[in-house]
Amino acid sequence: MNPLISADSLLAATDRPVLIDVTWNLSAPAGAPKAAPGRDAYDAGHLPGAHFVDLDTELAGPPGEGGRHPLPSATTVEAALRRAGVTEDSAVVVYDAANSMAAARAWWILRYFGVRDVRVLDGGFAAWRAAGGEVTTDVPEDGKSSFVATAGQVPLLDADSAAELASTGVLLDARAPERFAGEVEPLDKIAGHIPGAVNAPTAANVSADGHFLSADDLRARFTALGADGSTPVGAYCGSGVTAAHEALALQVAGIEAAVYVGSWSEWITDPDRPIATGRQ
Repeated sequence: MNPLISADSLLAATDRPVLIDVTWNLSAPAGAPKAAPGRDAYDAGHLPGAHFVDLDTELAGPPGEGGRHPLPSATTVEAALRRAGVTEDSAVVVYDAANSMAAARAWWILRYFGVRDVRVLDGGFAAWRAAGGEVTTDVPEDGKSSFVATAGQVPLLDADSAAELASTGVLLDARAPERFAGEVEPLDKIAGHIPGAVNAPTAANVSADGHFLSADDLRARFTALGADGSTPVGAYCGSGVTAAHEALALQVAGIEAAVYVGSWSEWITDPDRPIATGRQ
């Protein structure tokens, strides 16, 4: 199944899927004691029937030794999905403002916890509006669902398996080149990358308007980086958000990838783990 759905296809759908808005602001600190980042944007206008789910508190656990956006508990995800009315048979579409960074995290988390049919609205809310989709400020009532979240439904890496994959397969680092190289580090205390990782900035997965590149173009991009599907592929980033975007782009290209959710922010919590710098 194509993990993406276009705004036109969603508009034409006769069976409306469960809609989840995960609009999120990367610059807002995880766990900040204030209104959920993105909630204001949701309140200002969203797709009719869409439920808001907060990335920081419902699609991630509390920041700490597991990184800035570690895995949430099954009970946390379960509560969010029950509120949205998701059942084990639901078709679900997730979206954010435009570039699908947050939506990709939702896509990955929902699949990891057992949602079988989940897609990302390509181009997000911006694409919906451009296609003439209706926008509302009405907040839907909480759904009624008995969905049971079951962890482990898609491949997951920890620090040890990420390090092994960097030498036996292809481990893609989804951060910007200057962060990969260790030249700057705006979010974490230590700069650099996992030795053996290959830099594949996730910003290059989408066009300027936030739509994903074609499957052929993404396949060519990842093949040039050594990720052609012939060996195991994994992805990490700073805190496990853009790594999910990388995994989504790989999925569009027909390549299954594991995600190191703890990513760099968890890697550096152990001083014995090696650190590489430079753009090669």
